[in-house]
Amino acid sequence: MIERYTLPEMGRVWSDAHKYELWCKVETLVVEAHAAAGTIPAEVVEPVRNAPPPTPEAVHEIEAVTQHDVIAFLSAWADNTEPREAARYVHFGMTSSDLLDTALALQLVEATDILLAKADTLIATLRDHALEHRATLRVGRTHGIHAEPDVWGHRVADFAFGMARSRDRLRRAREAVGVMAISGAVGTYSNIDPAIERQVAERLGLRPADVSTQVVLRDGIAEWASALAIMATVCEAIALEVRHGQRTEVRELWEPFGKGQKGSSAMPHKKNPIISERLAGLARVVRAQIVPVLEGIPLWHERDISHSSTERIALPDASIALDYMLHLTNRLMSGLVVDADRMRANLESTGGLIYTSTVLLELVKMGMSRDDEAYPLVQKAAMETWQTGVPFRETLRKHAAAWNDGAGLALDEARLDEVCRPERFVERLGPVFDRLAELT
Repeated sequence: MIERYTLPEMGRVWSDAHKYELWCKVETLVVEAHAAAGTIPAEVVEPVRNAPPPTPEAVHEIEAVTQHDVIAFLSAWADNTEPREAARYVHFGMTSSDLLDTALALQLVEATDILLAKADTLIATLRDHALEHRATLRVGRTHGIHAEPDVWGHRVADFAFGMARSRDRLRRAREAVGVMAISGAVGTYSNIDPAIERQVAERLGLRPADVSTQVVLRDGIAEWASALAIMATVCEAIALEVRHGQRTEVRELWEPFGKGQKGSSAMPHKKNPIISERLAGLARVVRAQIVPVLEGIPLWHERDISHSSTERIALPDASIALDYMLHLTNRLMSGLVVDADRMRANLESTGGLIYTSTVLLELVKMGMSRDDEAYPLVQKAAMETWQTGVPFRETLRKHAAAWNDGAGLALDEARLDEVCRPERFVERLGPVFDRLAELT
């Protein structure tokens, strides 16, 4: 991921320097376990433990010759070991994937914990924003068209619960990727005792794979990538709502716009939803990693490395991009400007068409058949309002007077006043906000 979208904490997780720190940690724990079991001399433990991790530059220089990253790392680390001969017991009984998969599990867990912390923050921001606007009336829209009255807090509550489910999904995925293996070539433990694997797993806070064939099957990592993609797409759903709300014709929502910020190089009046649009673009990057990671599940026989090159790109990019998205979405919602007056004006802009559903039901209660009488009457009045701009209650009276070949239909105006009151439409949302208040 490019530096522009990389936050420091997540960037460090995927840095080469940190990767080699983790590789040293894994190899040291294996050496300690071997020494405790009497497999290797105990005196080599301290020199290995004290050897500083090699620099990325040192590893890359050797890898340019060996064309093998693990061998290059081991050679560079041995150069840092005093005495150097102690390093001959490093990687004892192991194969490359033992080190790579175990350290990758640590990186995935670290990355996940950063994402979970940011998700918790965003959930709280969404919850509090929704509760603040539980009575902020706005028009609900379906297909982009005005439907019935709603409150802005209801829409945001949906996002809050969606993000909470995404967080819980990622928590489960953390368990799926917190899996390691130190089982040797083709995973048969031919040169290493399974007890070593169990001891190292316990020290690292990971779980030994139920079975490994030199590599850990990638279904858990695919689950993790999918969980990230879903969370990123929930962020995009929030961003899309803001983008629509900031359109000139709507003007109900505004992204935070800082002092000195510019919207356009050519048009000084512009205030563009750039945060939301950036979120929409980055969500595509996260989703794009699902298929490449899924395709790392089928490998040739016990192991090949067709998954390796993909994961070097896909896993850091997905987690770094989502980390930035969560940060950006929280910034968006923390500074979001809600124009309640404009929401109310938009709600009333169709001259009462948003009340057709309750008027229809009132006519049914008066004894009219729904499909053959009430619906056609209400629809004709509504279509005239659409075409002429005459308020719906007036067109309704007109068509009610002409109903049944001029016999007419007497409307209960007081009752219509009640059912055409926007607050009435949201009176039963109380339990939703009660559940939301308990969301953590």
